[in-house]
Amino acid sequence: MSLDEVEILLVEDNPTDAELTMRALKRKNLINKLVWVKDGAEALDFIFAKGIYSKRNVDDLPKLILLDLRMPKVDGLEVLHEIKANEKTKRIPVVILTSSKEDRDIVESYKLGVNSYVSKPVEFDEFIDAVSTMGFYWILINKPPSEVPHGTD
Repeated sequence: MSLDEVEILLVEDNPTDAELTMRALKRKNLINKLVWVKDGAEALDFIFAKGIYSKRNVDDLPKLILLDLRMPKVDGLEVLHEIKANEKTKRIPVVILTSSKEDRDIVESYKLGVNSYVSKPVEFDEFIDAVSTMGFYWILINKPPSEVPHGTD
């Protein structure tokens, strides 16, 4: 797979949670064009084609970003802020997928423009069902806005 064909960007520092997420998406055949990055700094490099991803076409954006909150280097809220503050990337659906159920995290995520906030279920089967349903919705059912040609409203 080319890094310019990514449909889902998974931003998750916990290898076990990443594996469970990928397993759930595989159930719905949504794993073929997934890239997993392990921290917020790597996520920003991927999205904005910097660092080790500088050869990637910055215009080929993922269709969905699954974003953990508590990560090393750059946390999920800062990644979300950078995505939603940029004209090129602000329309990418971002789903917070985290173990945090804290009201302040939920409120701040929505203030920054998150499209959905999902607390990771603790039970294995519930986790798999939640992630597979979420991936199916955002990749296959959801209709994102089409780009408006320059010079028109």
